[in-house]
Amino acid sequence: MNNVTIHSRTNCLLGEGPLWHPEREQLFWFDILSRKLLTIENGLEKHWSFENYVSAAGWINRDTLLIASSIALWAFDLKSGHREKLIDLEADNPVTRSNDGRTDPWGGFWIGTMGINAEPSAGSIYRLYQGELRKLVNGITISNAICFSPNRDYAYYTDTKIGNLLRQKLDQKGWPLGEAEILIDLSHEDFGIDGAIVDSKGFIWNAQWGASRVARYTPEGKLGEIMKLPTSQTTCPAFGGKDLMTLFVTSAAEGLDDKAAGNTFKIETGTVGLPEYQIKL
Repeated sequence: MNNVTIHSRTNCLLGEGPLWHPEREQLFWFDILSRKLLTIENGLEKHWSFENYVSAAGWINRDTLLIASSIALWAFDLKSGHREKLIDLEADNPVTRSNDGRTDPWGGFWIGTMGINAEPSAGSIYRLYQGELRKLVNGITISNAICFSPNRDYAYYTDTKIGNLLRQKLDQKGWPLGEAEILIDLSHEDFGIDGAIVDSKGFIWNAQWGASRVARYTPEGKLGEIMKLPTSQTTCPAFGGKDLMTLFVTSAAEGLDDKAAGNTFKIETGTVGLPEYQIKL
């Protein structure tokens, strides 16, 4: 099974948002429904609990993460557990929460929202850059697959409900240029496009909810390698490890009773990923 092993046996209800911190050489991930940030440090698993849903992160410096919650974007101190609000995120909308997010090559943080109960078209995608939070896309039901081409030409994202992976041209400061186009059409499939990551050659690795797999696509959108996992609800991949050749994959246990559901997996890929970009506030 593609050399799949288990990184964490914690059965997350909705594991999401894996982030490999390149300075700490440490994986962080979330259980959105349990409102937790998790990691393994010195061989022991630890977590932090929050009062709101938390779903995605970027790294500001060695000891500080940007964390997206259902009401705000926060600077979170990993040593003290203290958090400081950076900016509101749909704080006046009780219907929505944050979902998928990732830092772009310019240091801007993209974050998608969605309805807590996947209310149709309730979500949006935003970019935080140089202190400004700007809405880029609206009318999304389940925001996912936010990632970026290594040449800085494109952002990728999806509305899982619709099933198309979109490619968005970017300008020289990382803002959208023109309209997004369909790169991969999976609207006819019985699984969903979930989180995604891009490797150093520009190939897109997509976790596919309901398919027990991560699929690798060429920059032109052609299906290549398929990596099977031992549970169906795979949610998001991230490259990490000392050589950036390990693919970590989160999953969700909600509604399943198999032992592997909600575990966080790792796959030795033989492919080099990209280090996560540092956020520039």
